[in-house]
Amino acid sequence: MPIIHLTTVIGAPRERVFDLARSIDAHQDSTSGTGERAVAGVTQGLIGLHEEVTWEARHLGVRQHLTVRITALERPKHFQDIMVKGAFRRMTHDHDFVDHPQGTLMTDRFDFASPFGVLGAVVDRLFLAGYLRRFIVQRNEILKRMAESEEWRRYLR
Repeated sequence: MPIIHLTTVIGAPRERVFDLARSIDAHQDSTSGTGERAVAGVTQGLIGLHEEVTWEARHLGVRQHLTVRITALERPKHFQDIMVKGAFRRMTHDHDFVDHPQGTLMTDRFDFASPFGVLGAVVDRLFLAGYLRRFIVQRNEILKRMAESEEWRRYLR
């Protein structure tokens, strides 16, 4: 069962980075390569504790729907989203934010498992973990660009 662990240093205040990371609008713009868009639940603005969003996106050539719920939120330190409906057997994504000499250290911990037992575990390790790591890295690079420029003002009031 793979766990993806990533850290990103962002030259911006922790509160800004935290809120950008839970902005539905910023998420859609940072994942335009997969056509990800919110289609149900919270579909714009900032998602909050116990709220859900359903994402529609094309991953690996397949149109998919994934519904996640925010199960923990302590601004501006941590939030967690878990899959409540979608293609994974399970998925938990923890987002942590700490002050850093250059601004904010954002940490992602993405724990997932595919269905299909042993075959799914093999696919996870050989292929899916790398695909998802690249997806999160790309999203974080765009989030970093947004937070470090004036672009963040489009998403946060």
